[in-house]
Amino acid sequence: MIAWSLARHMLDVDVIYATFGDHKLFVGYFCKRIVEKPLVVTIHAYELYDNPNPRLFLHALNACDQIITVTDYNREYLRDHFAIDPARVEVVRCGLDIADYRPEAKFTILIVSFFVERKGHDILFRAIKQLDQEDIEVWVVGGEGTETTAVDVRGLAKQLGIESRVAFFGKQSGNALKAMYRACDVFCLPCRTDSAGVAEGFPVVIMEAMAMGKPVITSRHVEIPRIVKEIIVAENDVDGLAQAIRQVYESRELRQRLAQQNRVIAEHYFPAANARKTVAIMQRLAGDLESETSTPPMMESSPTTASYQQ
Repeated sequence: MIAWSLARHMLDVDVIYATFGDHKLFVGYFCKRIVEKPLVVTIHAYELYDNPNPRLFLHALNACDQIITVTDYNREYLRDHFAIDPARVEVVRCGLDIADYRPEAKFTILIVSFFVERKGHDILFRAIKQLDQEDIEVWVVGGEGTETTAVDVRGLAKQLGIESRVAFFGKQSGNALKAMYRACDVFCLPCRTDSAGVAEGFPVVIMEAMAMGKPVITSRHVEIPRIVKEIIVAENDVDGLAQAIRQVYESRELRQRLAQQNRVIAEHYFPAANARKTVAIMQRLAGDLESETSTPPMMESSPTTASYQQ
């Protein structure tokens, strides 16, 4: 029924092509019988071993005007298990756009945050636009912000014409994010006070990047310069950020020094023991409260107190 429905639209086609030797080939086989057009199939792999209809598969193969497969091994398998003459089978390997898989590594800048104004995506993107360096790529991790200052980050990359140099990864699990920290060359978060007057505390993602031993480029914003020694640029400073990125991009020695420095800073300021300090504060307050509410020994024998407790 499917083949008949398709065949009515195939009167003007020259060749019927099936991309796998499964149901697509079966439909193509019946279409060929109806419209009498040449049939070509490309065999990949699974259909040789786990075909949904082995008998029909063999009939359809024998009806093909040309069989293509992606490996020499498959051609031999067709010969040995389906008695297909190798002369009828041409090996055409799968192709890649080699230009998209250049062996030289790109310099990667990682930014992790919600897409809101105070995180400074637009500052970073404009700096990348200014650098006009094809081998610098920005990895954007995070999701849409729910605040009134949410930013259309994808639209901005397209508007600036740098979408080919920006890769969006969405939200990532903890393990995946750690892998991205390890893989990037530098972490960048050009924070600023947003138009609603909202500022940062101290971004956890900067803590994580420093703990991972990565160079960090960020802004002179609230607490940040008290912890991050370098590289710091002014808020909203596109030119300064572009210069900072170029500086780190051009110097492997600088990147190594910053990486070591940031790891030491992270160990000093952000140990896991910090959480125990919070617990200790609550325990102290709980102890003080218990002391304040406990009944003094002399009051326990007081008739007035006993009457009140009843």
